[in-house]
Amino acid sequence: MKALVKSAPGPGHVGIQEVAEPRCPPDRVKLEVAYCGICGTDLHVLSGAFHSNPPVILGHEFSGVVVETGADVQGIEPGLRAAGLGATAVTCGVCRFCRSGDFIFCSQRKGMGHGVDGAFTRYVLLRPDQVFEIPRGITLEEGAMTEPLAAAARAVLEIAKAKPGETALVSGPGPMGLLCLKLLLAEGVRTFVAGAPGDGERLRAALCCGALAAAPADELRACVLEQTAGQGVDLAFECAGHPDSARTCLDSLRPMGRMTQVAIYGREIPLPMDRIFYKQLTVSGSICYTAQTWRRVMELFAAGRLRLNDLVGIKLPLSEWEQGFHLCQSRQMVKVLLYPEK
Repeated sequence: MKALVKSAPGPGHVGIQEVAEPRCPPDRVKLEVAYCGICGTDLHVLSGAFHSNPPVILGHEFSGVVVETGADVQGIEPGLRAAGLGATAVTCGVCRFCRSGDFIFCSQRKGMGHGVDGAFTRYVLLRPDQVFEIPRGITLEEGAMTEPLAAAARAVLEIAKAKPGETALVSGPGPMGLLCLKLLLAEGVRTFVAGAPGDGERLRAALCCGALAAAPADELRACVLEQTAGQGVDLAFECAGHPDSARTCLDSLRPMGRMTQVAIYGREIPLPMDRIFYKQLTVSGSICYTAQTWRRVMELFAAGRLRLNDLVGIKLPLSEWEQGFHLCQSRQMVKVLLYPEK
């Protein structure tokens, strides 16, 4: 079968290779991949900025259909439509973080798509606890976005604890920012979206999703103050990973507001710390999710509170991965999905 493989460390060294189809052992589930989304992490693996363990198959945002189960697996049958929780591919299972459910901090953790083989291919193997059934009425395309949606849900619902009637600013209208927007609107939070001058297509997508206003940050400031009686928003979510975006969030918050850092900077940045002091702001980071977050997302799907098809910009065969990566890097699409070719 064909797979998109990072073959060596450093920039580049990514391409389509022929790999062996995996055999399903007694304790595993074999999933035929339907779609796998291109994530910013994949772009960083390509550039060499994100640590990987080559040779390794990329891709960790995926959905598919169960085609085989091992003899020891119970409760999962072939034909099940599922999304895979790839971040727990390898953990120690006994440290304080594994026991608490915060597996992301396990020192031995390896995730699919960079630490171990991922889903830019036709078949993957999963433990039963990594398999999450996609609710009826939710498409496989939407199911492939379960992983980033869970990361957004961690930020919005579990770290920031957004409440109905609050106001929020999402800075950065990429996939994570728009998923945060979707969740905030579902919770009854009036939300503004700030972007950069090159974010026109994504800002338009934010308006279509229901944002109160969406514009470049310098154009949005007056609207935010007008709509919040000059006070500023209750919540801010930094989803761009840029110093200007962080300042926009701090400037837009009311006194005693709450900021959640969702994006990665990848470097040290200057930050106006006195604004945090004088406004008595709460600033938190949000990374990854827990298995409970995934269950919560599936409940939101099942309740009909979220639909994500409008975020899919294009679906491409795996052989056209370079075009897909370019579309993501150039911010021409919200979400790009790749599918394996028969």
